[in-house]
Amino acid sequence: MQSTNGAMDSLLNSDPNPESCRNSSPRSRLWNLHPPNSVVLALARMAGKEPHKAYFDSAFAENAREKLSMRHFFTTTLAASAIVFLSTLSFAAALPAPSIIVAPRIHDGSVSSTNWSGFAVTGSAGSVSDAKGSWVVPTIQGNCPSTNQYSSFWVGIDGYSSGTVEQTGTDSDCQNGVPTYYAWYEFFPHPSFLINGISVHPGDVMSAEAHALGNGKFTVSITDTTTHQSFSTSATVHRAQQSSAEWIAEAPSSSGGILPLANFGTVKFGLDNTGVSSTCYATIGGTTAAFGTFGSNVQKITMVTSGGATKTSPSNPSSDSTSFSVTWVSSGP
Repeated sequence: MQSTNGAMDSLLNSDPNPESCRNSSPRSRLWNLHPPNSVVLALARMAGKEPHKAYFDSAFAENAREKLSMRHFFTTTLAASAIVFLSTLSFAAALPAPSIIVAPRIHDGSVSSTNWSGFAVTGSAGSVSDAKGSWVVPTIQGNCPSTNQYSSFWVGIDGYSSGTVEQTGTDSDCQNGVPTYYAWYEFFPHPSFLINGISVHPGDVMSAEAHALGNGKFTVSITDTTTHQSFSTSATVHRAQQSSAEWIAEAPSSSGGILPLANFGTVKFGLDNTGVSSTCYATIGGTTAAFGTFGSNVQKITMVTSGGATKTSPSNPSSDSTSFSVTWVSSGP
């Protein structure tokens, strides 16, 4: 795959399943978080006609903004961006916003974000080796409006405080007035791909895992336990920090700001909601346990508008620390 940024070529040594990427119109997603130390969460996925992602310093962001999108955290001195591709679907053109007003960290250790909701567990560099998750694919509520709306649900490693993300998940969108469901995977800074071998339906129970094999190699796996369709693939992602695990509901953004969040009602994650054992679990520092048992390393994330109004509300972890839900409140943005 030809790089649009020469610096990117040194980061990658494989291009998993490029045949899975087909042309579609551009779309981007951006996640933002603003703790007191000025770390900002910014993550995005863009569908486009050129199958490539690139990583760049914030000094080059303005020149690259027409062709790149972001899916990771950046500090005030560092930004990252990626072009990602989804096949067979038609999306509204959208470009990444260079900056979004975001909400501050809440005093109890939870986090407000304009695009993320759910939980992250952090660890020291190299300590996070596995994240397992499960969720029930949420049904789009009511009739889809004439404008496109989006929502994604996934499990992954990295991205909370590092420049790579290894993840897989599903979308429940409104595309051209029609509820649309699909599965995808991504090894940022590799492209993101639609998984054609899994037909996602509302109410299906999904089980997914991101696993670090060592030496920068990762495997992501996803199974529709309702239909018994599954998919797994591996790639090497250089400079992956293995410093966080995430279980997230997300909303997209564009150059004009946050796009409307599709009304997915409530998405339910974890063992108590899906019956899938050992989810939502992480392996950190050699210890495998439910996400809610990692104490002060657990980050609860609420999605809000730039003005602070709630868009989605995550529940507290269940009594056994394996499960939670995220409830849609408003489309925003």
